[in-house]
Amino acid sequence: MTSTNPAPEQGEITADNGADSPEDIAVRTGASAELVAGSVGEYTRILLRRVRSGESGALPVIIGLVVIVLIFQLKSSLFLSAGNLVNLMTQAAFIITLGMAEVFVLLLGEIDLAAGFTAACGAVVALYLLAKNYPWWVAVLACLAATAAYGAVQGFIITRLRLPSFVVSLAGFLGLSGLLLYLISATGKIGLGGVINLNSNVINDIEAGSLSPAASWIVTIAIVVLAGLMMFLRDRRRRVGGLVAPPVSITLLKIAVMAIAGAVVVVVANTNRSHTFIPVRGLPYVVLVVLGVLVVYTVLLGRTRFGRYIYAIGGNAEAARRAGVNTNRIRVAAFALCGMTAGITGIIYSSYLGSISSGVNGGQNVLNAVAAAVIGGTSLFGGRGKMMDAVLGGLVVGVIYNGLQLLGLTASAQLMWTALVLVAAVTVDALTRRGRSTV
Repeated sequence: MTSTNPAPEQGEITADNGADSPEDIAVRTGASAELVAGSVGEYTRILLRRVRSGESGALPVIIGLVVIVLIFQLKSSLFLSAGNLVNLMTQAAFIITLGMAEVFVLLLGEIDLAAGFTAACGAVVALYLLAKNYPWWVAVLACLAATAAYGAVQGFIITRLRLPSFVVSLAGFLGLSGLLLYLISATGKIGLGGVINLNSNVINDIEAGSLSPAASWIVTIAIVVLAGLMMFLRDRRRRVGGLVAPPVSITLLKIAVMAIAGAVVVVVANTNRSHTFIPVRGLPYVVLVVLGVLVVYTVLLGRTRFGRYIYAIGGNAEAARRAGVNTNRIRVAAFALCGMTAGITGIIYSSYLGSISSGVNGGQNVLNAVAAAVIGGTSLFGGRGKMMDAVLGGLVVGVIYNGLQLLGLTASAQLMWTALVLVAAVTVDALTRRGRSTV
């Protein structure tokens, strides 16, 4: 579903006039820069002006998430209990990571419908090696290598044969679902009766294990201090250099909000959530895994030439190509990263289930992942989005599923409510783009 973005408007600098490097084009076609403001009041006025012009950022999804949480809490007093909130974190983890996989290709205006079954087949590779008594790290590396290679093959076919990613990944969806049946169904090649069980305490503990309460505090404080310091120094460098940056008070406010959010998460996680005499407390390991993936990919997209090229191609592929960007190579690399991240999802998913079966619903998983990325704010048309979108959107999808399960509603209701939220998110995206074009 390669997008066809409109030609640059009058006055826009493009590669055609020889004035821009690929990095310049990436900046112009990627995410909006931070705002120039001398005071909090001025900053607030500029923010409101941006919201009115359609650039609302993550605000709609955050407001929507708060509203959904309040509705479920009113319907069920158990929703905001410590046990259910930690359960929500572990449930949403694989949706979030698969959503991050989709962000790589959605930023290019592409899609990977095979990612759900890529994750499942990668998990089969890992669990089969574990069953043969290979070390857990060998199994994980083999899974990531296999899924990255498959993603690269998809990207190569799409770029070299100039085929739509929708068609190629749909073929991959069908082929990998058949491969999964071929390998582990009751009469499959491996012959495991349709299920391959997890045989590793290390991988099992990704979802089932957790840090101690003290370690949870130490890790969270370290993360907040490091992230806050990086944010403060980044904004300070931009102010000293005369570049765009928010006021110091806004930067400090962001750090304070981040610290409060981290403290709330740790307090919830450190509350005993066991229903037996053995207490269960602490931050689940899977939260750290998701945070690690988020940090690495955020840096990759926001601080490297590769990331700038992805935004450039998604914003205006022809301008990027004329500026010297090897668009085919970037697309193949993006699909390879999508595949590798699907492999990470497969490891998390197998840890959550304790096994992988031939009945894995890879189709629903990948649709939830695409929904997570789009609901979070990543554009289906390419050029706009970030990894944090998958986290916010994944939480929305996870909250919907978790809340409706608490209310005892069927899977059909869960799917229909997710569909309504997705339509709302795509509508906001379309209206945003329309509003920008009329400004």
